[in-house]
Amino acid sequence: MNGALPAIALIGGTGDLGTGLARRWTAAGYPIILGSRSAAKAAEAAALLSGAVRARGLDNAAAAQAGEIVVVTVPFGSHTEILDQIRDAVAGKLVVDTTVPLMPPRVARVQLPPEDSAAVAAQKRLGDRARVVAAFHNVAALKLQKDMAIDCDVLVFGDDVKDRETVIALAQAAGLRGLHGGPLANSTATEALTSVLIGINRTYKVDGAGIRITGIAQG
Repeated sequence: MNGALPAIALIGGTGDLGTGLARRWTAAGYPIILGSRSAAKAAEAAALLSGAVRARGLDNAAAAQAGEIVVVTVPFGSHTEILDQIRDAVAGKLVVDTTVPLMPPRVARVQLPPEDSAAVAAQKRLGDRARVVAAFHNVAALKLQKDMAIDCDVLVFGDDVKDRETVIALAQAAGLRGLHGGPLANSTATEALTSVLIGINRTYKVDGAGIRITGIAQG
């Protein structure tokens, strides 16, 4: 990388979360590659991003190959299929998994997979090909797409402290505060909390409730 910001590939990057994160990271100067099932759709979405480095759009496998850091932003129903598609391309790379195991129609009810979290399932699926870190579960995607401050912390989970630090820096670049949440197994907590937040949004008629960890000084 020679001191330059690493290229970030967002797999499933034309969805709400992917485009929201891409928008903020592009503005922070990161080279961005949007991945999609359709390279043409990814290219169209990439053309809408503006930053110091022009974003690119590729199919998911090619995007994963081109990225130095790979961020998976796909629905849980596509999670296994997409991981299989990018497995070889992410060898030796940091993979940031944002997936939440939401199972329609009861998305406000916690329904965890047999592995206890989608991120743990991803690490098992990829094996030693990649280093999985889980993050960005509880931040509202639509807020990321607006020029606004977001009152939400990002809990970051991974078995390697340096990898967590890398993702905490990405959270900061997106205008959020990232915090160490411990090993990857702890990602169960925020994946489950997403369903709780969906229920809170419905009950209190708010849009994009988030979390804030108290007792830690800002900055």
